[in-house]
Amino acid sequence: MFDRYQAGEQAILVHVDFPDESSKEDLQEFEMLVSSAGVNALDVITTKRNMPHTKYFVGSGKIGEVAEAIKLHNANVVLFNHALTPSQEKHIEALCECRVIDRTSLILDIFAQRARTHEGKLQVELAQLKHISSRLIRGWTHLERQKGGVGLRGPGETQLETDRRLLRERIVNIRARLEKVEKQRLQNRRLRSRAEIPTVSLVGYTNAGKSTLFNQITNAEVYAADQLFATLDPTLRKIHVEEVGRVILADTVGFIRHLPHDLVAAFKATLTETREAELLLHVVDISDDRRQENIEQVENVLTEIEAGDVPQLLICNKIDNLSDVSPRIDRDDNGIPIRVWLSARANIGIELLFQALAERLGRSTVHYHLSLPPNAGKFRGALYQLNCIVNEQYDEEGNCLAEVKLPEREWKQLLKDDKATIEGFIQH
Repeated sequence: MFDRYQAGEQAILVHVDFPDESSKEDLQEFEMLVSSAGVNALDVITTKRNMPHTKYFVGSGKIGEVAEAIKLHNANVVLFNHALTPSQEKHIEALCECRVIDRTSLILDIFAQRARTHEGKLQVELAQLKHISSRLIRGWTHLERQKGGVGLRGPGETQLETDRRLLRERIVNIRARLEKVEKQRLQNRRLRSRAEIPTVSLVGYTNAGKSTLFNQITNAEVYAADQLFATLDPTLRKIHVEEVGRVILADTVGFIRHLPHDLVAAFKATLTETREAELLLHVVDISDDRRQENIEQVENVLTEIEAGDVPQLLICNKIDNLSDVSPRIDRDDNGIPIRVWLSARANIGIELLFQALAERLGRSTVHYHLSLPPNAGKFRGALYQLNCIVNEQYDEEGNCLAEVKLPEREWKQLLKDDKATIEGFIQH
């Protein structure tokens, strides 16, 4: 799409240490992002500044050092661990004579690699187009001229204006298609709400182990790897929790420091599963030295997507990386579970998580002894689907004497089919 220098996999990384906390970025995390993108980092150039240089972001002396490193290592891309303005990218590219990518573009590129579903690809493309729209002038400077040729001479829009118009039209088209997908999601949520099936959403910093935990709980085969943003497309599975019954568990994209706003906006439809969940399982890599900072960053993103008030259960994951830490449940002064210590990879403490879920989601249960006639096979099948039959035996007349225990809401759902008949099965 752009008339750029040839992109490659050999990169020079640039990191600036600012005194202002709001502008600080983590170098180790940036190196993980670069690795996740499949780029080979040849050298890392660091510097300290109080504020960004208006033209080169890092100052004229340091940018010269970057240009020398590019020639020395024969690199073909420069990656900045910060958000650059379009003019800064333009000036740095002109000086270094190679492609320049900032932190936002790098994250968008990783998301583009990870997207698998139709919706995920549309959301990433929307975020990329919104990010590119302000940078068209840099990529298409050779097109800043009036169209020429037979039948095209005279007044008219420049090629750049045409491309901007086409870009706007594509953004409108993608938004319209995403609205259709959002309507389908809304319909599915209404059906789950009507059936009173609670939704639990996994959230957390990227690479905290959410997908590994999701696979362990649901026996699913969601892609899980030791890299940032291994999961992009949301996955929903049904699980069974004692005293609660059916629960929908949602695995969502991981969060990161300074997640691009265009990306958050594009993924709002997906993140609705998080906003409307009954409980958030906030997964934390407890072995990470920066765990407290990561928790704060996740809280910031949850606030941004209007999910800050949803109840949370903290999951202290990867305890197998620590010594003298055993699986346990931490409770508040009222005895309510607030933290579960476990290891998803080592399958340690998973039963404690189900126990905590049962306590946090638990509703009042009903306990009945039923006498089901031979023609009530359909109802008996429904009971088996709910996994609520504690014991059963048959009398001389062929009636099934079943002892059932299930959440009250699921019993009420059964009564909707034929209340008079079902209540007639109850032995008093």
